[in-house]
Order: sequence, then C-alpha cells, then structure tokens
Amino acid sequence: MTQYWTGFEQPTDSMLFWFSMSSIVRRKPVKRRRPRKKASLRSPAFDVKLFLDSAGLGRKVGKFRGKETVFAQGDPAKNVMYIQEGGVKLTVVNETGKEALVAILGPGDFFGEGCLAGQSVCMATATAIAPTTVLVIEKNEMIRVLHGEHEFSDRFIAYILARNLRVEEDLIDQLFNSSEKRLARTLLLLARYGAPGQPQKVLAKVSQETLAEMIGSTRPRVNFFMNKFRKLGFIKYNGEIHVNNSLLSVVLHE
Repeated sequence: MTQYWTGFEQPTDSMLFWFSMSSIVRRKPVKRRRPRKKASLRSPAFDVKLFLDSAGLGRKVGKFRGKETVFAQGDPAKNVMYIQEGGVKLTVVNETGKEALVAILGPGDFFGEGCLAGQSVCMATATAIAPTTVLVIEKNEMIRVLHGEHEFSDRFIAYILARNLRVEEDLIDQLFNSSEKRLARTLLLLARYGAPGQPQKVLAKVSQETLAEMIGSTRPRVNFFMNKFRKLGFIKYNGEIHVNNSLLSVVLHE
C-alpha cells in the first residue's frame, strides 16, 4: 500500500466508499400529456427522527456524560434506544475479564434491540463516549409501533439489515485487510462516510486505545498510522480528528 490518489479532483464520497458507479443514460425528451390532478402527489420521505420525537410515542429521554454507563452486560433487557446526539460504544467481557469492543454507534443508530428478539439480559455494556442524548423506548411500546406504523417498521428493518451487513464487512476487514486499511476504514465509518446525509468530518474525541481495540491492533501501531495519515494530509489530528475525503484512497487502494 504505497500509492495514494493525490492531485485529482475528489470523486463523490458515496461512489468511492461503496465501490459503485451509476451509468448515465441520455434519453431523447418526449412530450407527455400532463396527468390529471390527483388527490395526493409523491409523499415526502419518512423521517424516523421526527417520528420518534413525536408526542404520540411513549418514550423518555436519557442524558449521559462521557464514559457514563447506559446499561451493563447482564442487566435486564427492557428497552430499545435511539441515539439523538453523541455516541455510544458497545463492549463485552468474557469469563476471564478480557474486554472486546463490539461497535461504536452515533446519532441515528439504535441499540438494545436484542430485547425484541427474546433476549432477557443485555449481551453487552453500552457506554457513552461523549455527552449523549438517547430516546429510551420500552420494549412493548416498540413492538406496538412496529406493528402499527408500517413506514417506521420498514425503516427499522432496513436499519437492522444494514447493521448485519456492516458486521459481515467488519469481519472480512479484520480477516483480510492490513492494520493501516482497517484504521482508515474505521475513521471513515466513524465520520459516517457512505451513510445518508453529509459526513461529520470532525469526530468526537476517540482515544487511540479505543481505535486500537476497534481494529484489533495496538496503540503504538495506531499512533504510527495516525501520524502517517496526518503527514499525507488525509486527516488533521489535534485532539479532535478531522477526516478528509482523501483518506478514501487508503481504503480503495489495492
């Protein structure tokens, strides 16, 4: 991995990150008769956040400080949670006390959904990585909404499927990619490249120890690559991490 894109016009983020290109088909314009007015035209896209913020949904708002525990491994699994602001990391501990980082989640992500599948206890510990605000939705209320609000149900199912795909991609990344590429991919995912909306660009404070846990490496290796990315102009790193589009070249380079 010795060559990177430099000096080129930056391609579209989603095009690069998901390795896809759209073909543009030119069609000769055809005059069409205007359709008769209908009772309703195209409805606006369903807004999950707006729906969850609505007064009709039984839920409460939880606020957590950085490093504060949202729930612990082994606690009763009773609620589904939706992150409004901040971020949460999920960790698990085995019988010998070894801890492993499962995921880092950000605004727009759900967690605790295992209770909907019959889990009686939490399988991981959720900890706020920054000042965080979450909506806490009780299990039975979430089930009621999923049955009664089909648009929300469709979006929630799509989210769960996307999470499953992400887990598969993480496993492939862990098995076949170098530490350098895994770190670059993790930074891009934390910046929400490829997700709906604009990338965050500036990440909340994430320690090098946490990044090392996420990619299965050591802090010195992470420090080495972070300094390398900074020298190449891929990131700006001074407490906060500013992710530049050019970091995509590390992920895409074979």
